[in-house]
Amino acid sequence: MSQEKRSSFTGKIGFVLAAAGSAVGLGNIWRFPYLAAKYGGGIFLLVYILLAVTFGFALMIAEIAIGRKTGLSAIGAFKLLNKKFSFLGWLAAIIPAIILPYYSVIGGWVAKYLWSFISGGAFQTANDTYFGNFISQTGEPISWFILFIGITALIVLCGVEKGIEKVSKIMMPVLVVLSLFIAIYSVCLPGASEGVKYYLLPDFSRFSATTVLAALGQLFYSMSLAMGIMITYGSYMKKEVSLEASVTQIEIFDTGIAFLAGMMIIPAVFVFSGGTPEALGKGPSLMFVTLPKVFESMTGGTVVGALFFILVFFAALTSSISLMETVVSIVCDKCKVKRGVSCLIVFIFSVALGLLSTLGYGIWSEVKIIGLQFLDFFDFISNSVLMPVVAFFTSIFVGYVIKPKTIADEVEISGKFKRKALFEVVIKYLAPVCIILILVSSVLDAFGIFKI
Repeated sequence: MSQEKRSSFTGKIGFVLAAAGSAVGLGNIWRFPYLAAKYGGGIFLLVYILLAVTFGFALMIAEIAIGRKTGLSAIGAFKLLNKKFSFLGWLAAIIPAIILPYYSVIGGWVAKYLWSFISGGAFQTANDTYFGNFISQTGEPISWFILFIGITALIVLCGVEKGIEKVSKIMMPVLVVLSLFIAIYSVCLPGASEGVKYYLLPDFSRFSATTVLAALGQLFYSMSLAMGIMITYGSYMKKEVSLEASVTQIEIFDTGIAFLAGMMIIPAVFVFSGGTPEALGKGPSLMFVTLPKVFESMTGGTVVGALFFILVFFAALTSSISLMETVVSIVCDKCKVKRGVSCLIVFIFSVALGLLSTLGYGIWSEVKIIGLQFLDFFDFISNSVLMPVVAFFTSIFVGYVIKPKTIADEVEISGKFKRKALFEVVIKYLAPVCIILILVSSVLDAFGIFKI
């Protein structure tokens, strides 16, 4: 066989930190706080945690086990287990290939803001027109986008052990420390207590089906599920490493960072904007438009803002690494080429596709697909359509084709499967129904037929 010998993580710590780095990304830092604010604060947080330890656990353990059992990335893994489901591997492979380019565009925006804060231009970012003026340009957003994806490619080029694992061992602890520091700073601000109460105390009168659907959608986005990443990382996992314990620790990392992000942002919004529905509903622009105003109002806000954007940059980079590694691994497996050649192919493809997303806010802003700009369209197709489809077929594949016992046997190679019964119930019965609800509601919402 001409293919290079498959790489592997050195052990449990390397695997957990790399996989957690994949899960912890921009979705944790801005998307989770925005959804928590919009859907009732404490009740959203409670629902999300319950779903993470049931629904998220089952899907993640299935994907990692498939990867470790086959030693292959998504396309090869599904084909090896059942040729009729090889299409599922291709669907899973398409998702990171779509996400990586536009995700790196946003990563470039984060890099620009980080540079503004550390180079003395922090107060400019608080201007209402700063963000819009920046992304509507041509040259500068492209430069930051290429810089971000170039850093990602260099790390992936270094391989699993010397690149991804080594960087993750540095970035993840730093990310946790920065999150804790900024969250403590935020909750200690005068007047932050109302925001803390809103975020931590569940108000069951705010509970609804839309709360569950929003939390489920965030679970996909946040935990790197249904996009081949966990299958790829699982293929690098050694057999003696406890699979169940590793998944538990990844979930703790991911949910912990999302929780801390909410503690950073929601109390601060209450302090500086009064916690109004308009302020809490800023959505994706919260990080780039509202938070710079918060930092401007703080004593030492330039330093705190710089630390925050270092945190966001690290989170974005660990996720972009996992996205690129997944695509690179697939190209290596299918084309039988070396890592360096595969990295170059993926880099060129991602830059070409990413240009659509960055220019979609500039000279091509009038060009839209189903009423969406390029970046929003790629986000909708990958997150709201393809990911639920892949997750649905994965749960059917595991629950009724290869059977849950196949996954359980792989898990039990490295120890007792303590939550086997929970896994079987979720993967066979709960997951398929919930995923269909997500898919239908997301599509209806996108076309304005039904707003969740």
